[in-house]
Amino acid sequence: MSSVSGLAYASWGNNVLDAFSIEPWDPFDGLPFRSSSSGPRSFSFVGARVDWKETPEVHVFRANLWGLKQEEVRVEVEDGRILRISAERSRRADDAWHRVGRRGGRFLRRFRLPENARMEQVRTAMENGVLTVTVPKGVLEGRLS
Repeated sequence: MSSVSGLAYASWGNNVLDAFSIEPWDPFDGLPFRSSSSGPRSFSFVGARVDWKETPEVHVFRANLWGLKQEEVRVEVEDGRILRISAERSRRADDAWHRVGRRGGRFLRRFRLPENARMEQVRTAMENGVLTVTVPKGVLEGRLS
């Protein structure tokens, strides 16, 4: 006896013959709001993780922001000590795709840096979708910290 119960949990994407086009069924797909299960589809951007490491000379931040242009990413200093990294990807209303897998969205992370951070010397670089922010350290009370 054959079973078709698996079809209730999958949609066939663009091509019925392509086994890799099967995706989990989302009962909220197409509604004006998104379900919590829709997160993984846009996770690579909206839920982007930021790594922070500290060396004796600098603080280094790295964020995977694949698919974004450098001009879509902003790095700012707020209140003298807070590093703010933000980005936004929006879809144009006149785009008419057959299938949309990449969603628009916003990304925002803030980091409070210690007093020895030289916020006026922040450097940024973006290569292959990876943003690197470098914040040099200064001398604090007569010592390098």
